[in-house]
Amino acid sequence: MIIWLASYPKSGNTLVRSMISAYFFSKNGICNFDLIKNIKQFPKIGLFQKMGINIKDDKEVIKNYVKVQTTFNTKNSLQFLKTHSYLFNFENKYPFTDLKNSLGVIYIVRDPRNIINSFAKFWNISQEKIAGIMINDLYMGGDFASEKIENRTKVWTGTWSSNFQSWKSFKYQERYLLVKYEDLITNPEKVFLKILEFIYQLNKKKFNLNKSKLNNVIKTTRFESMQLLEKKIGFNEAKINDQTGEKIPFFNLGPKNDWKNNLDGKIKFKIEKAFKKEMQELNYL
Repeated sequence: MIIWLASYPKSGNTLVRSMISAYFFSKNGICNFDLIKNIKQFPKIGLFQKMGINIKDDKEVIKNYVKVQTTFNTKNSLQFLKTHSYLFNFENKYPFTDLKNSLGVIYIVRDPRNIINSFAKFWNISQEKIAGIMINDLYMGGDFASEKIENRTKVWTGTWSSNFQSWKSFKYQERYLLVKYEDLITNPEKVFLKILEFIYQLNKKKFNLNKSKLNNVIKTTRFESMQLLEKKIGFNEAKINDQTGEKIPFFNLGPKNDWKNNLDGKIKFKIEKAFKKEMQELNYL
């Protein structure tokens, strides 16, 4: 069964994946980038190609989302999957997932004003364009001419607000945990304990905390530690600057990324107007 790690892009999903993978897939709780590979991304076009599905036919791909997910459940074990997709139901008959495949969701959210600068740096495009994408665009990727497989995969992210709102449907099943990136940064041990308790609860297992592992997870997933590790060995999710050919650091500013210092006033107003309801609910406004 799948536990989803869902979020809009650049919201802290990598941090949560790092913490979970270090706790569940290592003996000592020490984070390294290889461990993160245990948590796959969905959707990914390679999964559909293996099943002979025409990846250039959006409808055909979406129709087979659930079918592909069942392949993760053949081992009869708990699976974590990362997604930036929103929880949509295409034509009211092709769902993103179902309760036969999914135990629940850990949804990671971040102040959209801070996503702007982080995303702009990551994609090397303007803050204004990123704001437009967050407010209006329903998908990212789908560039089949790209040499990078991550760019060829079309991900139906929805807007920032629809992404956040859609995953709440798991709340009615008591299978939903909301994690604010800001809380994870300021109080990582408290928030990660909640994550662990939620995972064990969903999996109907007794929770016995490994305190040594927990301490190592917290220590080695601090932003400064992850940033240093990327400088030493690189990080395969980092992008390349098309103009310079150099890698754009994935772990760039982290907690130091503050919209108060780096966001244009007009863009700030646009974001706050578009997402007022959700930002008030999350105490960002």
